Amino acid sequence: MQVRSKVAGGFPEMKLFSALLIALVLAPVGLPQTKPAQTKAADADRLGLTCAQTLQMTSTAWVAHSAEKAGTPNSAAGEPAVRAIAAYGKCYEARTNQVAASLGKSGRGPLMGALGNFRDFQKALDDFTAKALAASNKAAGTQEAAYAALYEKQFRYEFYQKYELRLSANRPLTAEEAAEYSKAKNRFGEFLGLLPEDQAHIIHAAFSQIFDSGPVSDVTKLELYRFAISVLESPKDKPFSPPPF
Repeated sequence: MQVRSKVAGGFPEMKLFSALLIALVLAPVGLPQTKPAQTKAADADRLGLTCAQTLQMTSTAWVAHSAEKAGTPNSAAGEPAVRAIAAYGKCYEARTNQVAASLGKSGRGPLMGALGNFRDFQKALDDFTAKALAASNKAAGTQEAAYAALYEKQFRYEFYQKYELRLSANRPLTAEEAAEYSKAKNRFGEFLGLLPEDQAHIIHAAFSQIFDSGPVSDVTKLELYRFAISVLESPKDKPFSPPPF
């Protein structure tokens, strides 16, 4: 009977240990938790808008909108415009990164060979852009250089978008696109003809290098010619084609 009494109400040290153990386990729940970092305010250069809202506008509409909100619509070609273009570019690049990450998780993204070819393509495109900007006297920090950096981003986005939307790798050009492609090649040649011979050779070689990284679809070729012309054009020239986005 005495043993039974001890079992029923005894071992106070065990009860104390159990109570302490429970307290330790539950203590973190009761302690103030470190609050997750608050979502950062939208970049001031995005005027409080999200990237999704920003990308709903075309790039030129966004720059005009930014200048209007800043109260300086007549200075859209200055530093405010460069900041607005950079803000748009960050959003555009973020969207591309999201697509690339999503494809990677789903296993539907490009294989290593395709990624390697695109890296070579991008490197050659970067090289051409730098040389073409120098040849057309468009210094870093200018609106023209900022737009060139922005519009160059279209090729990486389209590379991943083809996998996301499962688009045909090489659809034929429409009749209208084929006509424009012919005009674009001629227009590009005209710009090369305006450059000193040695400079024209450098630009032509850099542009040709872009196509050596791997197969390039006819649609991408047309887009490359549009882009190359936009980099070489003077602000005084009538644009050969509208901005890509």
